[in-house]
Amino acid sequence: MDISVILCTYNRCDSLAVALESVAISQMPDGVSWEVLVVDNNSKDKTREVIEQFVSRFPGRFRYVFEPRPGKSNALNSAIQNSQAPILAFMDDDVQVEPDWLQKLTRIFENFTYIGSGGRIFPEKGFVPQPWLDSSVRYALAPLAMFDLGPEAGELKEPPFGTNMAFRREAFSRYGEFRRDLGPQPGSEIRSEDTEFGMRLLLGGERLWYEPAAVVYHAVSQQRLKQAYFLKWWYGKGRADIREGMFEGEKRLSLFGVPLILLRRIIIWSLRGLLSFRRSQRFNCKVKVWWLAGGIRESFGRNQMQRNSGVSQPQGTP
Repeated sequence: MDISVILCTYNRCDSLAVALESVAISQMPDGVSWEVLVVDNNSKDKTREVIEQFVSRFPGRFRYVFEPRPGKSNALNSAIQNSQAPILAFMDDDVQVEPDWLQKLTRIFENFTYIGSGGRIFPEKGFVPQPWLDSSVRYALAPLAMFDLGPEAGELKEPPFGTNMAFRREAFSRYGEFRRDLGPQPGSEIRSEDTEFGMRLLLGGERLWYEPAAVVYHAVSQQRLKQAYFLKWWYGKGRADIREGMFEGEKRLSLFGVPLILLRRIIIWSLRGLLSFRRSQRFNCKVKVWWLAGGIRESFGRNQMQRNSGVSQPQGTP
């Protein structure tokens, strides 16, 4: 097997069927062997039945893996362990991929300079941004998993997003698996398990490739088009950033474990929000406040944990 497409799923049998239909018709060069490895993360709906239908319809193309331990990172790591392919590509259960997506995403691996790649993630057709959202702001659509650096291919200087990325297997052998303290799981919507891994590679001196021709379309539910969802996402992102070590160098100037720079910034962005006239500007300031609040909450919580245990918790403990 040359390529394993990894798809982890939990209680999304309807959108899962759509995602699998799209990847089933992938157009790959002759002589390239590939599979779709679907990890059922202990779903309670008809997920297993949906996957088994594809296993039956496309013999040798789809594989089913059951991972009972809850959490996206557990499912991802289980998939890595259950695949032997030298190239691992990743997609989600709520996207549709273009027929040439896999071929375009993985063709860079003919060049051994690059250890990973990422492509564009667009919203489903017909998507219209909410009036309170300024989509021109960088990463404004990150809570909807949108990733678009333009039409020009080239080296990636930032991590790709998890629903459209691929890595050589050796990346996991050399840098470890996805962190289990990141990624959605019962009781926590803290994410960043994908971007943390990509950043780990970049910090290790590895090179990644941006392939804009590798396109997936991400479904956008009405629930995700609410301000409450965006704020909750950014709050979790703030917590994840602290877990990844952001502001670690600022801890010498801190209060109860909270870097003072976070406290200063949350005051500044709160005031900017009060003085902003446009609705989208006010919401952008509010996003910054919630992101900083997440970082403050995580910093304080980690400090309390260390004080209570009497030992220093190593940054990034999985």
